[in-house]
Amino acid sequence: MGGSFPEQHWYRLSALSLALWPASLLYRLLVALRRLAYRCGALPAVRLPVAVIVVGNIVAGGTGKTPLVLWLAARLRRHGWKPGILSRGYRGGAASPMAVAAGSPPDLVGDEPLLLARNSGCPVWVGRDRIKAASELLAAHPECNVLILDDGLQHYRLARDIEIAVEDARGVGNGLLLPAGPLREPASRQVDAWIVNSAPAGIHSPSFRMDLRGDTFRCVAAPHSIMAAAAFARKKLHAVAGIGNPKRFFDHLAQLGLASVNHAFPDHHAYTASDLDFGECEALLMTEKDAVKCEAFAREHWYALQVEAELAPAFFDFILAKLNGLKTA
Repeated sequence: MGGSFPEQHWYRLSALSLALWPASLLYRLLVALRRLAYRCGALPAVRLPVAVIVVGNIVAGGTGKTPLVLWLAARLRRHGWKPGILSRGYRGGAASPMAVAAGSPPDLVGDEPLLLARNSGCPVWVGRDRIKAASELLAAHPECNVLILDDGLQHYRLARDIEIAVEDARGVGNGLLLPAGPLREPASRQVDAWIVNSAPAGIHSPSFRMDLRGDTFRCVAAPHSIMAAAAFARKKLHAVAGIGNPKRFFDHLAQLGLASVNHAFPDHHAYTASDLDFGECEALLMTEKDAVKCEAFAREHWYALQVEAELAPAFFDFILAKLNGLKTA
């Protein structure tokens, strides 16, 4: 299945993307003016009493931030830090900041924050006002000494100590800003580190490669039931992915030796049972992000691929050096 309508134009130069180029120049100007306003203090940024690590991207859509946040939270905990996680709660209906629990409704808190709450072992809060959400998280968990902001690279109102941008094999697409291309900010945007998901290092530096590993599946209707990829060989499989880059998930299945009929949905798609009625199907495979929105009506043959991020030790050494430098500054 082909990409979404924007992707057809964002990742190549088409007649439509060229026609939208003047609008992208206006957008670029507004982005530059807003960033300048925060840099010179015309718009104030709020600094929290703990270190803040931002994980985001400069392109619209998903690139693999959630697995990286989980990886980073686990490594920080292992080294004695006590992280908390903040998220906007995209597509969630929460009207004010709130804590996310393992049983929170995904339509209230968002699919990615729910995954983070279930798998990180850290306090997770969502809120459109990230300053207020951070303050309430720290009040509820005064032991936290570092906050990880999931998808907040452009949220300049919250001052940050370390910026990490994630990209994937699609890179910066056609290199144009919205709406002519996928860029939220120019490709020249400077951050502390770039993470490249499942692809060689790109045009940015310093960059570190991240790979998503996983070959087991959890039954969506019975979470304690785990199946190895080999159990699905020679079965009639369908696969769905409502993530920023569905092709990456489908390619992962192919690398596991699984042949599936693939169905791409928009990122953060709110599934209904009828969306997933594919008739003759012995097993339906999906991402964990999709699964949290399907649990209420899941069937016994629906399975979610369990993945973990894998990065070289040099990346965490880099982060630790940055954090330790803050202590001595």
